[in-house]
Amino acid sequence: MEEILTSELIEERTREIELSIRKKFHKNIFSKFAKAINVYDLVQENDKIAVCISGGKDSMLMAKLFQELKRHDKFPFELVFLVMDPGYNKINREMIEYNAKMMSVPITVFESTIFDSVYEIDKSPCYLCARMRRGYLYSKAKELGCNKIALGHHYDDVIETILMGMLYGAQVQTMMPKLHSTNFEGMELIRPLYLIREEDIQHWRDYNRLNFIQCACRFTENCCTVYEDGSSESKRMEIKQLIAELKKVNPYVEANIFKSVENVNLSTIIAYKENGVKHHFLDSYNNTTE
Repeated sequence: MEEILTSELIEERTREIELSIRKKFHKNIFSKFAKAINVYDLVQENDKIAVCISGGKDSMLMAKLFQELKRHDKFPFELVFLVMDPGYNKINREMIEYNAKMMSVPITVFESTIFDSVYEIDKSPCYLCARMRRGYLYSKAKELGCNKIALGHHYDDVIETILMGMLYGAQVQTMMPKLHSTNFEGMELIRPLYLIREEDIQHWRDYNRLNFIQCACRFTENCCTVYEDGSSESKRMEIKQLIAELKKVNPYVEANIFKSVENVNLSTIIAYKENGVKHHFLDSYNNTTE
């Protein structure tokens, strides 16, 4: 049962959570958050970032990490903690608001009718829902004067995407640390949890006795997470299990999967696409030597 949030309790819980980020989880969480921001150049001076909060563990941690980064005050930037309600049931909506208040995250909530819009869709309703959510978030963020939206995808999401693409999509691709929006001029998407392991996020959640929503889908009331590549949570679980089995034989398999898309040798690739144009190794084969 949720505690009554007095100002004293809010102050105490916020202090505990923030202290855990600065101390116990500094190496595995905050340092990796800061590293991703530096390595991939995710945050620049005078940015106004919409930190998109779904209510799950990843996005709520991301909100606290951004607050901690802001506390360091190395350069000026602004934050908006943006929550879109696509039609949550009452319990999910109240839990998001409770956690935000308890963790001292000043959320901005706006409504949409996404769940109503996809209710009658038979083919890939979850994929359509995910795409629509992204569009609503971009639109609201731009309306609020933001130039970036931040999403809470982590390291494990990245390596799972790589394998998903190969095994189910017949392509080599990854979840990029940042992207320019193709539909909203001047907007970018960033993923500052890019280097953080999911098990460390779970450890942070459990250590702080936090309880977040597992799913926002009001139709199934169980997980309906769909990723931008169209994969469902069930397929992701298959990939998680596959990686776990491979790790028993090779403890470095996760890092190797991640690094594989940093070490692509185009001279050993049959074909690849660049800006929508396909290039084949035969195009220049006779002009090269071994």
